[in-house]
Amino acid sequence: MILFSLYYEFFKIGLFSIGGGLTTLPFLYDLAQTHPLWITTKEIADMVAISQSTPGPIGINMATYAGYLAAGPLGGLMATLGEISPSIIIIIIIARFLSKFDQNQYVKDAFYGLRAAVIGLIVYGGSKVAMITLFHESQLQYKEAAMFIVLFVFAEKFKKVHPLFWILIAAVAGIVFQLS
Repeated sequence: MILFSLYYEFFKIGLFSIGGGLTTLPFLYDLAQTHPLWITTKEIADMVAISQSTPGPIGINMATYAGYLAAGPLGGLMATLGEISPSIIIIIIIARFLSKFDQNQYVKDAFYGLRAAVIGLIVYGGSKVAMITLFHESQLQYKEAAMFIVLFVFAEKFKKVHPLFWILIAAVAGIVFQLS
């Protein structure tokens, strides 16, 4: 029964998380509230960090990880299938009818509105990850906040440096901070 539930829950997430993996975050936080034995909010923050530094789509990586935590390898598979099924169905439908509607003003307006919704979902998800990372029991974590500010400033100053460099620097800084 848990396998069907994983498929169903991640199908819903995949259906409504238009715009990429980070838009799944609000849905994952809701999932953590409704199924706390499957995944916690702290694990979501860890998943974002892992998913950002591993190859592959973020949403699929997070679905696989959450499904694996909930029900092992088969749970990971079912959550992943649930996550990708809506996209496959929608792509098939769009491919069939796109040529008829690509110049339709209503379709253009709908995509314009979807852009704003995607930005809102990403900002919401990012703010939740920031809150989990920078605060613990309503107390500001000074080391994490300092590391965030320093990395943010340097990333803004040195925009042409590859993102992998910043991920590695953050990982090393995290290890150093934990050892001190």
